[in-house]
Amino acid sequence: MSKASSVSPFAPKTLAKLPSIEGVAFATAEAGIRYKNRTDLLLAVVDEGTSVAGVLTQSKTASAPVLACRKHLKKGAARAVVVNSGNANAFTGKKGSEAVDITVAHAAEAVGCKPHEVFVASTGVIGEPLNAEKFAHLLGDLAKRAEPDAFEKAARAIMTTDTFPKLATRTALIGDTEVTINGFCKGAGMIAPDMATMLCFIFTDAAISSDALQELLAEHAATTFNCMTVDGDTSTSDTCLMFATGKAEARGQKLITKAKSKKLQAFSEALYDLMRDLAIQVAKDGEGLTKFVTFEVGGAKSWHAARAIALSCANSPILKTAIAGEDPNWGRVVMAVGKSGEAADRDRLAIWFGPHCVARDGERAADYDEKTVAAYMKNPEIVIRVDVGVGKSGARVWTCDLTHEYVSINADYRS
Repeated sequence: MSKASSVSPFAPKTLAKLPSIEGVAFATAEAGIRYKNRTDLLLAVVDEGTSVAGVLTQSKTASAPVLACRKHLKKGAARAVVVNSGNANAFTGKKGSEAVDITVAHAAEAVGCKPHEVFVASTGVIGEPLNAEKFAHLLGDLAKRAEPDAFEKAARAIMTTDTFPKLATRTALIGDTEVTINGFCKGAGMIAPDMATMLCFIFTDAAISSDALQELLAEHAATTFNCMTVDGDTSTSDTCLMFATGKAEARGQKLITKAKSKKLQAFSEALYDLMRDLAIQVAKDGEGLTKFVTFEVGGAKSWHAARAIALSCANSPILKTAIAGEDPNWGRVVMAVGKSGEAADRDRLAIWFGPHCVARDGERAADYDEKTVAAYMKNPEIVIRVDVGVGKSGARVWTCDLTHEYVSINADYRS
């Protein structure tokens, strides 16, 4: 697994400091799953009574851990999460399922819970068997030394080609009770989520039922993680899990069982903001990137159509390479809009690069100035807006450029 040769230019100067959440603890280890002297194993322990929700990859070649999570989510309860990096345990046949079973059994014994209360996730190389015996025996010790103030350690343990850990925290009121939401995720390549993001784990002390939590998570995944792409490739392993320990009940918060409850409005907004933050952090760590790019599409027939058009632009190699070369080639935007399959009026199409209108009413704008727009393309953050002229709906998608370094990283990923 190749490691990015340089840190993302958008890596934060200081990482977000996440407060502890009552009922949540972490421990990590160097298990040597693929590399020596590298933290590659995470155990998260949550207290009894924790509800859980999840959104998982829709890939038809989903990994063994994804299939296990899908099964365990039906019970709506959680006590532990085991995550390894270095090996995705995907396309590993019967051996993959056996590795999951071994991991679950050891974690359940270590934490003192039922197997369906254990969730697993793996990230790394696809197609190589995962030897769970190399790390499952470590889970007992990890459970004993799990600590609450270890969110950064947890985020670092699940990194692969990431150049920085992605962390975010928010607070919100449910009634008169303040609750906390913390989240961390990983992802830098093979990113075009079809549910959520690569691996993402969100924790809160709020008291929310699993059904309500599931509805909230799925709703916000659609407009955050599913509106972010690095390279157009959906992983076999995409997993986003959210855990609510319910500890805020002891501080006066009443259990919420309906996602549309007015009492959850502020919480829902905070959750969206946190997930949006994490999605943007992933796009800002795209493998080999030099530019962070936002595509804003308006004038579409529906949000889904606008999103599809924006993703068509954001996933176009020829457009992304032009952005990497700081070339204001708006003709490639026209191409990407046209190939999306969604309704667009060619003769009403308008395009802006930042504040500069480059095309209007289906042709080059009369006041278009190549030098001015070329100067704008030198900015590290680029916004490209498109109006397709057929409706009133819009959507926003976040991505990055496509560079030589992306090719280098992925050309020797398994070395």
